[in-house]
Amino acid sequence: MKLAILSRAPHAYSTQRLRAAAVQRGHEVKVLNTLKFAIDLTADEPDLHYRGRPLSDYEAILPRIGSSITYFGTAVVRQFEQMDVFTPNTAHGISSARDKLRANQILSRHGIAMPATAFVRNRADVRPAIERVGGAPVVIKLLEGTQGIGVILAPQVKVAEAIIETLHSTNQNVLIQKFVAESRGRDIRALVVGDRVVAAMRRVAAGDEFRSNVHRGGRVEAVALDPVYERAAVRSAQIMGLRVAGVDMLEGENGPLVMEVNSSPGLQGIEQATDLDVAGAVIDYIAYQVAFPEIDVRQRLTVSTGYGVAELLVHNAAELVGTTLGDSGLWERDITVLTLHRGVSVIPNPRKHVVLEEDDRLLCFGKLEEMRSMIPARRRRRARVRRLPKESSN
Repeated sequence: MKLAILSRAPHAYSTQRLRAAAVQRGHEVKVLNTLKFAIDLTADEPDLHYRGRPLSDYEAILPRIGSSITYFGTAVVRQFEQMDVFTPNTAHGISSARDKLRANQILSRHGIAMPATAFVRNRADVRPAIERVGGAPVVIKLLEGTQGIGVILAPQVKVAEAIIETLHSTNQNVLIQKFVAESRGRDIRALVVGDRVVAAMRRVAAGDEFRSNVHRGGRVEAVALDPVYERAAVRSAQIMGLRVAGVDMLEGENGPLVMEVNSSPGLQGIEQATDLDVAGAVIDYIAYQVAFPEIDVRQRLTVSTGYGVAELLVHNAAELVGTTLGDSGLWERDITVLTLHRGVSVIPNPRKHVVLEEDDRLLCFGKLEEMRSMIPARRRRRARVRRLPKESSN
């Protein structure tokens, strides 16, 4: 395999480990500075130039895009995608994960448990937002902060309001997030490669510091993850469109609370804490995909006129609850079930004997008109009534 690692830090631990793992496995690998590319849109086919010369052929790339060059870096990754070069992390996935607000919106839409979060811009909306996430203390986060930079704990509502007002005055966008006290300055970093967690560690903050980042003096220790945490990490990475990701989770009272999905996770802390060859797992996954690549189902299967991919929800009105897939009539209507989602479980290529349950979600390919008739009417949002405190009788 001929692999390019896109990195502006060729001597960084992660870059060096990934390069060494590729060489050790007999692959041809080069570290290329992301900013030295030029995107060529003049020819009949998409192309790239590197340091002023046409780029040679690569079978795969591994993006290590820093936050300061997200726009240009993802443009380069996107061009590689147009050239049919495999990348474990797509340009869309990288840019979505880099924007904390967008990432939270995507994950919450798919039912991923996260700390209560709000985003406002109007000064009058700040205090109500703080109340909605559970009141002070609250965590205030810059949308594009990294390594714990731009994460502030505000112990009181007035302090939080002052900090947010100051940040807004400098045109900074911030998230207001519930402070999860039971995590006690600890979090979990799970390193996801493909469809599994290859390593996990717990990060513990130093002293009175509530941020557990290693760059803030936090210590790390290997941890054996509960399956619930593994599923949350893998599903979060896949939802964001990332096949190599670091998923940060708090240990909440009711299970994992996903904080962030990192598209360029550092390897030093987790390799040293776990003594595992994480870099090797990443390279092995990329090599496997180059030999047997996955395809984007939604792009490839919508070419036939009138056919496409849709998600169907099993509900009582559809009279599917309690019937098997074989008796559901879907195949007779030219609808093929690709995957069945039941709670946090995923059943790929489900067999006809599987009995459908209420709230099952079926990812299907078939006639769009047939599937459209099976989608339930959109439920209206229920207005949330805010109760006002009763007046005192004194």
